[in-house]
Amino acid sequence: MTQPRRFVVEADGGSRGNPGPAGYGAVVIDPATGETLAEAAEYIGVATNNVAEYKGLIAGLRAVRALLPDGPADDGPQVRVRMDSKLVVEQMSGRWKIKHPDMKPLAAEAARVLPASAVTYEWIPREKNKHADRLANEAMDAGKRGKQWEPSSSTADLAPRSSVAAALPPVSGPPGDATAGAARARAALNRPAATATPQVGWAAAPDLGEPATFVLLRHGETALTPEKRFSGSGGTDPELSAVGRGQAEHAADAFAARGTVQEIVSSPLRRCRETAGAVAARLGLEVRIEDGLRETDFGAWEGLTFGEVRERYGADLDAWLASAKAAPTGGGESFAEVARRVATTRDRLVTRYAGRTVLVVTHVTPIKTLVRLALGAPPESLFRMELSAASVSAVAYYADGNASVRLLNDTSHLR
Repeated sequence: MTQPRRFVVEADGGSRGNPGPAGYGAVVIDPATGETLAEAAEYIGVATNNVAEYKGLIAGLRAVRALLPDGPADDGPQVRVRMDSKLVVEQMSGRWKIKHPDMKPLAAEAARVLPASAVTYEWIPREKNKHADRLANEAMDAGKRGKQWEPSSSTADLAPRSSVAAALPPVSGPPGDATAGAARARAALNRPAATATPQVGWAAAPDLGEPATFVLLRHGETALTPEKRFSGSGGTDPELSAVGRGQAEHAADAFAARGTVQEIVSSPLRRCRETAGAVAARLGLEVRIEDGLRETDFGAWEGLTFGEVRERYGADLDAWLASAKAAPTGGGESFAEVARRVATTRDRLVTRYAGRTVLVVTHVTPIKTLVRLALGAPPESLFRMELSAASVSAVAYYADGNASVRLLNDTSHLR
């Protein structure tokens, strides 16, 4: 029996607007030499990131099939698919259910290209999927000009073919080992990036790629919400009320209809975990807990109304309203402390989810703080924003350090 041919497929897709103008890119690599065997890219019109990612996968698998003169034989090929889309990798691996109606036919189409036994899937960070990402962006750029991507004009493969093997580190696995070979190929493609300087004003900016988009969902109501009581991270950690559970389901319906959310992170507090869980169950995604997204610790004010705090701790309340550095009575957190915690969490998430759309389920103070920091507004602006239970806001973070507030306190999904 002949040795099966081995291939690495790296694929990606993007949408400028999600949904918006979209395209995909895919590259087939020889794992033994690091050579690029085939490239595919296409502008697909208006679509979501997930649709574009699935189409990139399909194109990559079809490119492998085209390299087999006799078609897939019983003894081959062996294909290792690597993508930075956790959703596609987990769904195609059979570990996550495919619930979205737009994804089901695409997953079925991908599964038909090659025998299931021939294909395995692996998630990789976005920075290790640069070749496919560049192809996808070339396709979207071509679509913007009213054209389709052409291989002759592509610069996505930055390593010259004649020098690829010499530039790669030694193979750590046996000949033809997909893991070692693909690692070598990506090492040749990764080039240190210049440090970006934030762009100010309306001058022409470089192509910064897709931003990390935070869709900020405040948790649904608890029993304390309609009574307007302080409810932070130092209190009783209440569950959602019946109204709050209904709000979470409405939010889940809305996000399922939009099809734009790719990742979900949540505050560790129960009301957020329950809200995030409702959306995650509908989208077939997992929830990642981020401690930095918890609400302010309001100290001795926990569970009290504003009027009750005014009556019992008037001087402390005045100081808190006057300065972001003043903490609530009894060892609570100041807004300055919360801002530092939230900013640290934001920076970590922006790096982790660059180019992705992330549902961030959290509380009033963290959401207002993220909006305030994006606008460069002073701390007192926290008291000038309305943020309803289960409302949606959105902030996009770009590679040059700039941020754009796209939405604030949208409750249309609750009507």
